[in-house]
Amino acid sequence: MTTYGAYEVDAGGFRLVDRDLVEPVAGHVRIKVEACGVCHSDVAAVDQLFGQTGPVVPGHEIVGVIDAVGEGVHKWHAGERVGVGFLGGQCGECDFCRRGDFVNCTDQPYTGTVVDGGYAEYAYARASGLARIPDGLTSLDAAPLLCAGLTTFTALRQVHARPGELVAVQGIGGLGHLAVQQAKKLGFRVAAIARGTGKAALAEQLGADVYLDATAEDPGAALQKLGGAAAILATASSGASMSPLLGGLRPRGQMMVLGLPLDPVQVDALPLIFGTRSIAGSLTGSSIENEDNLAFSVANGVLPMNEVRPWTDAPAAYEHMMSGKARFRVVLSM
Repeated sequence: MTTYGAYEVDAGGFRLVDRDLVEPVAGHVRIKVEACGVCHSDVAAVDQLFGQTGPVVPGHEIVGVIDAVGEGVHKWHAGERVGVGFLGGQCGECDFCRRGDFVNCTDQPYTGTVVDGGYAEYAYARASGLARIPDGLTSLDAAPLLCAGLTTFTALRQVHARPGELVAVQGIGGLGHLAVQQAKKLGFRVAAIARGTGKAALAEQLGADVYLDATAEDPGAALQKLGGAAAILATASSGASMSPLLGGLRPRGQMMVLGLPLDPVQVDALPLIFGTRSIAGSLTGSSIENEDNLAFSVANGVLPMNEVRPWTDAPAAYEHMMSGKARFRVVLSM
């Protein structure tokens, strides 16, 4: 039987293994992987945060070419370039799916977390989780957009800000550097927030109108001096850095929590009530919304800043990303 290489991980760490190349099951496709992003959320596979009991192949920013389709798959064909993000495809049958809320499907695999992902030469995916990759994007650029780009793009489309109004992006890293570009292209006045002045020039290059150094002044107070933010995208994974931002919202302003902090976000109920402000989480988006995200990126020149590594260096690439030394996105190339 033909085999393919894959990096799987469990409590014992990473190891390179050979997997049997089998036909996709009903409703699924097989993808020859061209690129796979290395995302901070891959820690859920490496540290078995979802109660996994066996090894899993990480990687949920997968781009490749379909080379086989399973029974019942009619709209996808061999030779198509596709992507798969963290949400591995809705079931179409649960109550949330029946109401069109595919993100909250109760029977949806988490790619590269509870089912095998893209740190491999081949990957398998539900057809409902696929997104077509436009010709204007390379596979290396498309990969991070499938998760990081979709996360920020979906959040920006959920807020009630109007063109010209102030939208703040906290954290100019893997998520934030995309959020600043997207917010500017959507017509908002953009404030970038980070610690220190080291990213001020980059923030301006990405499209920020204002840069706020969170070590020099209270970012909430600074946003109020600018008239108050209609929306804040909190992308840095720190509850302590998110908490002061709430004071920067204007009445009816929204803070979208995108980075996953291990410490709590402290909320003062007074400004939430008096000003009808809100704080909410946002989880990536559906597969068809991912196609919207990719189309927007092509039309507006929104691209990730990548460090490219060969896929055979996947364990080292993951450690590099987790060390904090990777400034933006790390992508494995096949």
